[in-house]
Amino acid sequence: MLRAMTFMTNHAVRIPLAANSNSFRWLGQRLADAPACDPPGPRQGSAPATRVWGGATLIACVFIAAFATRALAVEPLTGTDPLELEGDLADRMVRGIDRFLLKQIEASVAARARHWHRDFSSPEKYNASVTPNRARLAKIIGAVDPRLPITGLELMTTTDHPARVGQGEGFEVFAVRWPVLDGVYGEGLLLTPKDGKKPVADVVAIPDADQTPEMLVGLVPGVEPDAQFARRLAESGCRVVVPMLIDRADTFSTDAGGARKTNQPHREFIYRQAYEMGRHIIGYELQKALSLVDWFTADAGKDDRKIGVMGYAEGGLLALYAGALDTRIDVTCVSGYFEPRENVWEEPIYRNVFALLDEFGDAELASLVKPRELIIACSRVPDIMGPPPVREGRGGAAPGRLRTPDVNRVMTEVGRASQLIDGFKTDSSFRLVFLGDQTPKNGIEFINAPNAAEPFCDVLTGAKLTPSGAAPKYDRPGFDPQKRLKRQLDELTEFTQRLMRESEYTRRDFWAKADRSSVEKWKETTKRYRDYFANEVIGRFDLKRLPAKPRTRKIYDEPKYTGYEVVLDVFPDVMAYGILLVPKGIAQGERRPVVVCQHGLEGRPQDVADPKVNNPAYNQYAVRLAERGFITYAPQNPYIFTDRFRTLQRKSNPLKKTLFSTIVPQHEQTVEWLASLPMVDEKRIAFYGLSYGGKSAMRIPALVPKYCLSICSADFNEWIWKNVSSRSRYSYLGTMEYEMFEFDLGNTFNYAEMAGLICPRPFMVERGHHDGVAPDEWVAYEYARVRLLYADLKIPERTTIEFFDGPHTIHGVGTFAFLHQHLDWPEK
Repeated sequence: MLRAMTFMTNHAVRIPLAANSNSFRWLGQRLADAPACDPPGPRQGSAPATRVWGGATLIACVFIAAFATRALAVEPLTGTDPLELEGDLADRMVRGIDRFLLKQIEASVAARARHWHRDFSSPEKYNASVTPNRARLAKIIGAVDPRLPITGLELMTTTDHPARVGQGEGFEVFAVRWPVLDGVYGEGLLLTPKDGKKPVADVVAIPDADQTPEMLVGLVPGVEPDAQFARRLAESGCRVVVPMLIDRADTFSTDAGGARKTNQPHREFIYRQAYEMGRHIIGYELQKALSLVDWFTADAGKDDRKIGVMGYAEGGLLALYAGALDTRIDVTCVSGYFEPRENVWEEPIYRNVFALLDEFGDAELASLVKPRELIIACSRVPDIMGPPPVREGRGGAAPGRLRTPDVNRVMTEVGRASQLIDGFKTDSSFRLVFLGDQTPKNGIEFINAPNAAEPFCDVLTGAKLTPSGAAPKYDRPGFDPQKRLKRQLDELTEFTQRLMRESEYTRRDFWAKADRSSVEKWKETTKRYRDYFANEVIGRFDLKRLPAKPRTRKIYDEPKYTGYEVVLDVFPDVMAYGILLVPKGIAQGERRPVVVCQHGLEGRPQDVADPKVNNPAYNQYAVRLAERGFITYAPQNPYIFTDRFRTLQRKSNPLKKTLFSTIVPQHEQTVEWLASLPMVDEKRIAFYGLSYGGKSAMRIPALVPKYCLSICSADFNEWIWKNVSSRSRYSYLGTMEYEMFEFDLGNTFNYAEMAGLICPRPFMVERGHHDGVAPDEWVAYEYARVRLLYADLKIPERTTIEFFDGPHTIHGVGTFAFLHQHLDWPEK
């Protein structure tokens, strides 16, 4: 950054100051060229005026003295440009990544076309052409488990309470449940015509998450009569099932065996553990709805009875996904959920779907419903400003809000959806329902109606909605819906915990094609797993990196080493930043090993590389290694500024990316630049990270082969248990680190598998007995699998673990010896 100072003389001179020697040469020349001038006349009683050289001799001297130190401090490393950026470079880096991701989200809309190959020549060929898209959609929302067969709904009755819980005009109401997955049931209300009448259609009516089935039927207060669409459809002769959804309260959101309460909405509580296991609260609840479609289809027999799905708010989300996935659904109505989805990162985290925007927006989902009927209703939804408040020790929930979709944004997305299906020769319009007079355009059919149930009933049954009758009668005194909610929550938690317990065997099957018979075979057969890890777990930007354009400035001049701040370009708006320590006395032509020293959560390069900073977690290990003769480099990773960096993860996930999708290219650029330095041996560049830096040590070297070894400190453990367990106090399930969860990691890569991608390069774990990350037995259990791999490959000397009597910290004893040994730098 160029600074300027104006000399207030007869000749005002504005001097740009770049803090390097060129600036001062410019200043000297400018002063030498300045004409002599008389100063202003003396004040009364002052000494006679004297001639002033250039009008600025004194000012120039003061100026030069003030900036001389700075000029030396920013002296660049040989072969690099001066670093002139000022301010907080970590802040600048995070802001740049944020801009980069927002641009990638914007670009994703047009980029989705590469996934679609629609054939409009017939409905059958269209459905066949989008089958791969439906399969990928089912995977990313976790609707992957085979549903249990269903032959009927179970009536929920006891000696105290009969199954029939109410009745209305022309229909009866029953409490029911139905099997969905192993140990998981759907629960809700069945509304069936009275007197044995055949239903005119079958409907799954899905309420918002904070509405109970009883509210949607009108049995209890909570939903206005006109919005009780389950009741209105039953009054019109439909058979209706209303499933209950997991709500947004936090009453039962406790982990660590119930010892730790959180303010996570119940939906987030299920989302966190399910996401790591390749499942999702969306997928679980969609399976419950589609199980009802299974029943409707089997029960209809030869009756040509249509099936409809209608949902509001959170239920609207589920209705859209149901219609997109299941071609047996004839009519879908989505109310309060349809708009451009590029701001999904602002919504509650339980709507975060990995890879969603890479292939699907709401318009693409709508195109999967066609050529069947889709009705989109503009309606108000409850404003959800965030999770339940932090209170009574409850905390840790992710931020996120819901608001009513703007009508203009809805129309924009509906218009885009119409363009996607423009190839149909028959009428391909969508029905958009809202109040007020509008003119059809862009293939959109506008319908004026007091509620969405009217056009839905008309399209589904061919008949008008029956006028509403008297309020239904409720015959279920003393019923507590919280018990039903707790039961449903417990079922989903236990199903997910069982997936966690089985994941070791699932990963074993996934890795079945990795050949341990030799190092060569291992390297060859694990290429596919490295590609999978890069593309399907971490996420890889299909972008060419920019020229690094290294800029540096000297910031330390210590007896044994010199320190430089370094900035490299990576992608547009994305830079890499760190601190390089170069030992003094490196001979001409000598090449030294490099240790990349990675800080942890909320850390900075100064925590490990500044001689005046002694953070007890890091113990100045980059400095200590530099004093031993290693070149060290301390990168700034972007996991800093709390929710600001966690929002980067939220913005990355819908793009099929993670925070490490940006970090890995930063390190690729960094390692290539380090390897280009004349004093660096490119074959001896190691990685050593603590805590979140230890998390980095498992992921970055796995994907950056130029790192010749990796040391994971204060992080290595049974990572899947740590993320998913609802029983362990070490779990992230109830903490504020909502960005930790990586989609489907539990079925593909634990830490032993990530170490397998580092293998056959040397790998070490540094573990303090009193580190609160995980218990020793978790660490030892997972590491034993790593040790066995290296032993099977006949290279056991390339891996080790050091346990020491200490906390979450760099110990720097066994690890330093490991570095001396494997980087071939004798310890002096």
